[in-house]
Amino acid sequence: MKVFVEEQKVPKEEEIDAYDHLGGECYHFLATTDDNKAIGTGRVRLVDGVGKLQRVAVLEEYRSYGIGRIIIQALEDKAKELGAPKVKLDGQLQAQGFYEKLGYEVKSDIFLDAGIEHVLMVKTFA
Repeated sequence: MKVFVEEQKVPKEEEIDAYDHLGGECYHFLATTDDNKAIGTGRVRLVDGVGKLQRVAVLEEYRSYGIGRIIIQALEDKAKELGAPKVKLDGQLQAQGFYEKLGYEVKSDIFLDAGIEHVLMVKTFA
């Protein structure tokens, strides 16, 4: 909520979806500080046998500490554990370079999601 709704101004009704609960089709990950402050999150689910990474977010003041990379690695590890040969995500255009450094390739033209430019990105596991 802090990143997408407050910082990026995504309407709350667009941000909340059917997968935003525990015990469903998604595996949710939460990065916390030593005193249990939530600072980053992400989720993964299988869609047609491919791991779909979603809702990856890190609080602004923690973005230079590698938290996003750790979250992505945890999501990828879970996708592999579930048998996915690859993962995909709809990455915000401003984060494209971040994902490319982690081995993701752009597989689409730019499209809008919640008024923000995105591209489909895919990473195939070796």
